[in-house]
Amino acid sequence: MPDAGSGSASASAEDPEPARPSSDGDHHDLAVVERGSFAVARCSCGWKGPARRARDSARRDAARHRPG
Repeated sequence: MPDAGSGSASASAEDPEPARPSSDGDHHDLAVVERGSFAVARCSCGWKGPARRARDSARRDAARHRPG
C-alpha cells in the first residue's frame, strides 16, 4: 500500500484551485496556519490548500490561489 506522504501528489495538491469571489467581492485574506508539523494555506473565501511539511510550500500554494 503506498504511503500518503511518499511524494506522489494528486493534481489538486500541486495546483491549488483558483480564487473564488468571497461574500464581500474579490477580497481574499490569506494565512498560513501551522498544525503540528504541517502548514496549511487558508483563505477567507473558504479555500484551503493541502497540508505541507514546508511552510514555504504552503506560502506558494497561497500565492497561486491569490487572484490577479
